[in-house]
Amino acid sequence: MCAASSRALFGHIPSFSFEFFPPKTPEGARSLTNTILELQDFRPGFVSVTYGAGGGSRRLTREVVTELQNRGIPTVPHLTCVGHTEEELEEILHGYINAGARAIMALRGDPPRNAPAALTREAFHHASELVRFIRSWEERQRLPFRLTIGVAGFPEGHPDSRNRLKEMDYLKAKLDEGADYICTQLFFDNHAFFDYRDRCRLMGIDVPIIAGIMPVTTISGMNRMAELSAGTNFPARLLKAMLRAGGDKQSIERIGINYASNQCGELLDADVDGIHFYTLNRSRATLEIYRNLGINNYFDVDRIHMLNDIYRS
Repeated sequence: MCAASSRALFGHIPSFSFEFFPPKTPEGARSLTNTILELQDFRPGFVSVTYGAGGGSRRLTREVVTELQNRGIPTVPHLTCVGHTEEELEEILHGYINAGARAIMALRGDPPRNAPAALTREAFHHASELVRFIRSWEERQRLPFRLTIGVAGFPEGHPDSRNRLKEMDYLKAKLDEGADYICTQLFFDNHAFFDYRDRCRLMGIDVPIIAGIMPVTTISGMNRMAELSAGTNFPARLLKAMLRAGGDKQSIERIGINYASNQCGELLDADVDGIHFYTLNRSRATLEIYRNLGINNYFDVDRIHMLNDIYRS
């Protein structure tokens, strides 16, 4: 995946990508391997791997990156500012490059709960600073390729920001420092994404904007999503559908998959640059969404564009 720009990850537009997290147990590792085997036939544009501060998590992330790269799947490991000195960040970057990664997801990150004060004495406090550091490190290393750098986007607003106009300035700063694409936090209201995309374009941000989708498959999972993605709106029509299920687990899963399928269909009709599935290391929901969208393998992109042109003429 040696490339000059983000287009290396987006050879097909719209792109499809998945997110995994490093397993902590042998059972989790086996489950993740099975998930990868089931999803790799869809030829994802890339797979991202989450990351948390701390030595064990760092090692596990690198192991997953290595496995994915060995399978020929372009991999985007996460990197956060939290708890790291510049020397540690350089060490992590070297590890990712040696594992075969040619892209990085640069994030501010959240401090670990109950972390000692030393873990919060990081070199940088903002993702824009991290992007600048990665570009500087890349230049100093004289790499024979240009890293592709992704950053996070928040269609419904960052939970720590009260000024939505200023928030767009912060996003623009990340792009100005050298980021190549935006991957959004999960959302359930496509109108929020479309408005966000329009605001980005008004700001002169013309990089790919990838929509983050996570299907609700359990009530406990929905509560967990609400906790992890503070500020995400759960539309009334989704909540009403969940209530109609009356607590039946299979019905709730089917409602969540159908809702996400409809979201994805609408996003594709609106020429989304890509869809990023937050899989929770499971393949079933994502596979079902693919089937609902009629995707047996990868899109014949040229044919889709031709059909869209005919439809609009």
